[in-house]
Amino acid sequence: MQTNTVVLIGMPGAGKSTLGILLAKELGLDFIDTDVSIQVREGKTLQHISDEKGYLALRDIEEQVLLTENITGKVVSTGGSAVYSDAGMAHLKQDSVVVFLDVPLAELEQRISNFSTRGIARRPDQSFDDLFDERSTLYQRYADIRLDCSSLSVDEVLQKTLAALA
Repeated sequence: MQTNTVVLIGMPGAGKSTLGILLAKELGLDFIDTDVSIQVREGKTLQHISDEKGYLALRDIEEQVLLTENITGKVVSTGGSAVYSDAGMAHLKQDSVVVFLDVPLAELEQRISNFSTRGIARRPDQSFDDLFDERSTLYQRYADIRLDCSSLSVDEVLQKTLAALA
């Protein structure tokens, strides 16, 4: 399943950005973090955008970034909410392998201490548990490869990803 474009999806705190950089180095590819692309485009943090315009506006901006980003020959770390955009995910899946970093809820809760200020596109009344449940189905729908990342170090996830892509 060797490809020159890899898209990482998963919950906030799953390690997409960290793994993406390491994977890009290993594969000799460029790296894009779509959350950073959104912030650069808007000149604001994700939380600022969400606070000012609402979570649905943040998702709309994210979809525009997903649809316009040139991802060929790159490792792409998506925002956790990328899977809400059918059009964006269809674009990302065209010529890439989509890898779902599946991290258990309890582990994510330990990693994320700033849930309310991290700029996560969610309904104001939505708990992390509810968000996890809602998104899990979407991640599985779009994934070409699902990696169980429970209790793995970053290097172990990297090795597991490389093996799955080989």
